[in-house]
Parts: sequence; C-alpha cells; structure tokens
Amino acid sequence: VQLQASGGGLVQAGDSLRLSCELSGRTFTNYVMGWFRQAPGKEREFVATISKMLLNRLDYSDSVKGRFTISRDNAKNTVYLQMISLKPEDTAVYYCNAIDYESRPSWGQGTLVTVSS
Repeated sequence: VQLQASGGGLVQAGDSLRLSCELSGRTFTNYVMGWFRQAPGKEREFVATISKMLLNRLDYSDSVKGRFTISRDNAKNTVYLQMISLKPEDTAVYYCNAIDYESRPSWGQGTLVTVSS
C-alpha cells in the first residue's frame, strides 16, 4: 500500500489547514485510517483515527479534540484532516497511516505543518 500525504505548509496561529492522504495499491475501505504527528525532538504521537466505512468511528487525541476533524472519502481513496484554530504547538510533521485487518500499519512520507505565533 502507498500513502501520499499533502497539504502542509506555513500558517499563522489561529489559521486553518486541511491535510489530505491518498491511498493506492489496495482497497481503501479495508483500512482504518489515521493521522499522527512528530514535532522536532519529540516522539511521534497519535492525532486522530477513523474506522472503516460502515462503523465510522472517530477518535482524537485530547490535544486536538474540538479543533481537528478527520474524515474519509471512499470514492477518492483519501483521508483528510481538517485543522482549525492552529497553535504553534501543532507544528510537526504529520503522517497518515493505514491499518489493515491484521492490525499492520503502513505509513506515508509525512507533510510538514508549521504554525507561527
């Protein structure tokens, strides 16, 4: 499976940004999709996840709850992360991942989000 993330950039605090991640090479609806991030000097951390199509369960880390929204478009094989009210502490490389039926993760290459104060 290949994951191509995009949409990162440099924004100011309070701005919004939408990240996209397209999956190819496998059947998108077979995967739980998620977003993680890694800030400079820190470990990669969970941001959000969305279950497969029929369950449509969403989970968020406490640090982004209420500001970030994860969604998926199964027709486009794409998962999104809509981010609003961005803070400098949201600065990180954002990675999408896909988890298959055996709980094996695949990772995209990451997209950098920089939030200036």
